[in-house]
Amino acid sequence: MHDLSRRNLLSMAALAPVAGSLRVSARSHAAVVETLAMDRKRIQKKNFPNVPLITHEGKQVNFYEDLIKGKVVTINFFYAKCDEICPLVSANLAKVQKLLGDQVGQKIFMYSISLKPTEDNVSVIKAYRDQWHAGPGWTFFTGQPGDIEMIRKGIGFSYPDPAIDKDKTQHIGNVRYGNEPLMLWAACPGVAHAPWIAESFTWMMHPELNRVQKS
Repeated sequence: MHDLSRRNLLSMAALAPVAGSLRVSARSHAAVVETLAMDRKRIQKKNFPNVPLITHEGKQVNFYEDLIKGKVVTINFFYAKCDEICPLVSANLAKVQKLLGDQVGQKIFMYSISLKPTEDNVSVIKAYRDQWHAGPGWTFFTGQPGDIEMIRKGIGFSYPDPAIDKDKTQHIGNVRYGNEPLMLWAACPGVAHAPWIAESFTWMMHPELNRVQKS
């Protein structure tokens, strides 16, 4: 039989509240994890529909499951025959990709989605991509008009006025970027100073954030 001396009893008494707090902490942590998982699911359903898209290489992918989930990403819209904001944003993002270097395609993924998929087939978006010398990790997409509209509205790139919203020549030239696992999202003008955009993107893949993401 163990010797339940006064010292042993005092030690056990001291440990009891600690053990109790650890159990409460474990329950609290589980509750937080469950809440975050629910929030993440809610954001996905509202903002990132899992609709199919076609890459510039002709591959079919699902928007949320294949492109967004678990990643740090950037999203912008374009159409090939645009002669206003699209080429300005695309040229600027080409500078951003060059500044980010090998991080694109490894730590961050850049996505450009056509607003006129009935005109922009795979060969058209591939030619448009080549025009800007896009490297690995910067993918261009086409798809069904209704699916792309769901994505556009889901990420908040729409106007309150239906007439303006319908006019593709007035589409928003912003870039949405974020860290999906951490549910951190922001946006910036696509024609902003390229080093500033690159710095903003880099913040989303900061080592401190990555450590939290993996915990």
